[in-house]
Amino acid sequence: MNAYGRQLFTALRFLLCATLLLGLAYPALVFGLGQLVAPAQANGSIITAGGQAAGSSLLAQPVTGTAYFFPRPSAVGWDPATSSASNLGPNQAALVEAMATNRAEVAAREKTSMDAVPVDAVTASGSGLDPDISPAYAALQMPRVAAANGLSEAAVQELIAENTSTGVNAFLGQSSVNTTTLNAALAAVQKTAKGLRE
Repeated sequence: MNAYGRQLFTALRFLLCATLLLGLAYPALVFGLGQLVAPAQANGSIITAGGQAAGSSLLAQPVTGTAYFFPRPSAVGWDPATSSASNLGPNQAALVEAMATNRAEVAAREKTSMDAVPVDAVTASGSGLDPDISPAYAALQMPRVAAANGLSEAAVQELIAENTSTGVNAFLGQSSVNTTTLNAALAAVQKTAKGLRE
């Protein structure tokens, strides 16, 4: 076998080894560890309702009416395929106008002054789909949600506390309330209450 043939044979052996190691063994190892260590997160952090997939705890869902907690505004119209920020700067008129409009809407919906509306209630997140809001925004919405669902404010506050990030998540940033899991928990309470009434 000449030098060219030996080089070709060496390259093919390397390609085979790299394919087996990096294309099969490593992905299988990472997938297996993900399923073992954090199966919910590895599979998309899916939340269920009535045994059916109802969304992901990583993505906000649009809300209408008065019975649920509103997430932050979406810069992408709630379309996960186009997740992105608005790319508007703090001095741009479009952002200032959008914030003023959102602040007026939130103040009217929550029956409070515009000064009491937290900044995360009027600005979109970097992804446009972040389900997390500040505890202050959750507290602002609590009276409306409690009244709309016929629940005590204490019961709703307990649901908020159960869906507020703690530990490492809060240590790395700040405490936040996941509106997707909170609204799912609220829906479960509504369903239980309805069943008891029936």
